[in-house]
Amino acid sequence: MGPVALADPHPSAAPPGRPPLAALAGRGRGIVRASWAGTAVFTLTAVAAAIAPGALTAVAVAVALALFAAGCVVFLWAYAIAVGRSRTDAIGIGGLFFLAGSAPRAAQLHLMGSFGVEVVVALTTAALRPFTGLAFGTLVPVFGLGLAGLWGARHGTFGPRAAPAQVPAPASAEDG
Repeated sequence: MGPVALADPHPSAAPPGRPPLAALAGRGRGIVRASWAGTAVFTLTAVAAAIAPGALTAVAVAVALALFAAGCVVFLWAYAIAVGRSRTDAIGIGGLFFLAGSAPRAAQLHLMGSFGVEVVVALTTAALRPFTGLAFGTLVPVFGLGLAGLWGARHGTFGPRAAPAQVPAPASAEDG
């Protein structure tokens, strides 16, 4: 069974190229909001610390480490849910964490967009202020990837798991 297509009840509610959150019809909207909220806090603190280092660097490091820790917990949570679902569903890593073929386009674009912003901000701010605490920002994308995995584990659509192939028993010497 392929991904479920959800109609967009408010087609003009978002700029072109960015599907509105309403297109998810309630499926995992809180996960998407949490992902963008974490991305926004990280972006604000990392950019502020890159512009005016000093005390702001400590704040940016604290935010980066908190998001990394939360991302690790969410990543493991998503993995545990996926392990449970894998008894009946054929779950692949691409579908689980990158939502490839397992999520409506709106969910995939929002969650991968948030993850992408985290990667770009982390690499850019760390490159602008090398050998500083802003390097901890490179850990933050674990947060976005973990939340994408949680969405996939809880709401993703995956095909049924194939029945294991029956292997014939080897012929014994007595049969011969």
